[in-house]
Amino acid sequence: MYIYNVTTNVSEQVHDQWLQWMKSKHIPDMLNTGKFSNAKMSQVLVEEEMGGTTYAVQYTTDSLDTLEEYYQDDASRLRNEAVSLFKDQILAFRTELKVISEQFSMATKN
Repeated sequence: MYIYNVTTNVSEQVHDQWLQWMKSKHIPDMLNTGKFSNAKMSQVLVEEEMGGTTYAVQYTTDSLDTLEEYYQDDASRLRNEAVSLFKDQILAFRTELKVISEQFSMATKN
């Protein structure tokens, strides 16, 4: 299993609009490519010197080949939409992660 991680710093001027767009449009569009099985969005809990709020979205995929298909078939279109909507109000970087192991707690919370 592989994770395509996109970390984005969002300026306060477009924060609410960007967050709504991510949840209602962009993440569903990413999943609708058929190349990712799920997505998890998290807020990064560090204060950035540049200001704004930082988020990480992790998209799970089955193989590097599938990720490469995403790059070839979908990445430009989806990235260009973000740039056209939010221009220089967002700054994103991407990383590819290979899952080595995954464990779950057997404990349940009351």
